Amino acid sequence: SSFDVAVVGAGIVGLAVARELIQRHPSLAFAVLEKEQEPAHHQSGHNSGVIHSGIYYTPGSLKAKLCVQGAALCYRYCDQKGIPYKQCGKLIVAVEHDEIPRLKALYERGLQNNVPGLKLIGAKEIQEKEPFCRGLMALDSPYTGIVDYKQVAQSYARDFQEAGGTILTDFEVTSMEMAKESPAESEDGLKYPVIVRNKK
Repeated sequence: SSFDVAVVGAGIVGLAVARELIQRHPSLAFAVLEKEQEPAHHQSGHNSGVIHSGIYYTPGSLKAKLCVQGAALCYRYCDQKGIPYKQCGKLIVAVEHDEIPRLKALYERGLQNNVPGLKLIGAKEIQEKEPFCRGLMALDSPYTGIVDYKQVAQSYARDFQEAGGTILTDFEVTSMEMAKESPAESEDGLKYPVIVRNKK
């Protein structure tokens, strides 16, 4: 088969990339190539499932910006698609006095990153939120959540296929090479065809 664009790997990153590309360039033919029998078979289906709020990254960095925006987009996408999640929040707890300055610095960093709902709480509030936890002070991050990212990846795959994309499973890419002849450049700027081969 011949495609304009092939994405290698049907994990959540590959599927998200393919989904975004086909939405931006619907006139092109897209394929996702996956060596396993199904998408999201490895890390995408076996991670902790945390929707990170964006506390830890350096303020002003791209990681901080994308983490905060990505969390909001993840919650919105799950709501749109009916994917279950739990916005359970997270406590980062200081159990020693010398940890309190670091906790406050983390709080300030989270504020600079525009993480919603952050607050510092004391020992009593810690126990109210989590009876089995003991600490002097905690950073309460209510925007942190959990989701089954395999379900999210499978939903991306459906979006991609409904938009006309093709997912080829049991297709392990074993080599790539430039085609000997290049056709005229397309309106999307593609002019360097690549031949992709698998083990079969």
